[in-house]
Amino acid sequence: MELNKLPKTTSKSNKRLGRGHGSGKVKTSGRGQKGQKAREKIKHQFEGGQLPLTKKLPFLRGKGRNYSLKAKNIVINVKQLNVLAKEASVDKQTLVKYRLLKEEQLDLPVKILGEGELTKVLTVKLPCSKGAKAKIEKAGGKVEQSR
Repeated sequence: MELNKLPKTTSKSNKRLGRGHGSGKVKTSGRGQKGQKAREKIKHQFEGGQLPLTKKLPFLRGKGRNYSLKAKNIVINVKQLNVLAKEASVDKQTLVKYRLLKEEQLDLPVKILGEGELTKVLTVKLPCSKGAKAKIEKAGGKVEQSR
């Protein structure tokens, strides 16, 4: 084993405090002289005894507090359906196959919206907006589930 063939280390280990004179951190171990922070561990959110910020803020009450946790609809526009094969049947499995949906999004609700133009004849088996339904039927396709 040669020194120039050793693997490089990218992280240093923590300095061991209060382990004798050879360590370079002896008596107070880097905590300074006196005071609360020198004597004991205090929580990082401790504000010196004044009323903490978290207690000053109001509770999040009432209707709508869990909207951010609610599953969102996955929106797919008509223009994105142009990557599908001619006369394809559009359902969630087809959208996963053509990478318009991810595998883990299969249980979430999907809706087709009418932005852009459609150039292919498709059979859509997913909920559509009125505008999307009109564009799909104008291109020669049909919608089997509109809501």
